[in-house]
Amino acid sequence: MSFLKRLFGGGGGAAETSAPTVAKEIEYKGFAIKAMPYKEGGQFQTCGVVSKDVGGTVKEHKFIRADRFAALDDAVEVSLTKGRQLVDEQGERMFG
Repeated sequence: MSFLKRLFGGGGGAAETSAPTVAKEIEYKGFAIKAMPYKEGGQFQTCGVVSKDVGGTVKEHKFIRADRFAALDDAVEVSLTKGRQLVDEQGERMFG
């Protein structure tokens, strides 16, 4: 019966998703990179924020990738890697 409830919107789906929280933060080439993976469908979705103080204003670039992992630690490491990649490829251009 619970399968039919989920199929027709009778619950179960909302508990599968958790809001992103900062799992780890690093400094990289003057940028702050925060890994913020969140639970989606029983796995952890790659997500994060790259930020930098530019002229007295903190600029942020949020990113979400399709990569999902069973382990939180794996999602955190990939999120940090993607943040470093954004910094290397775009630098401050990602903010504007």
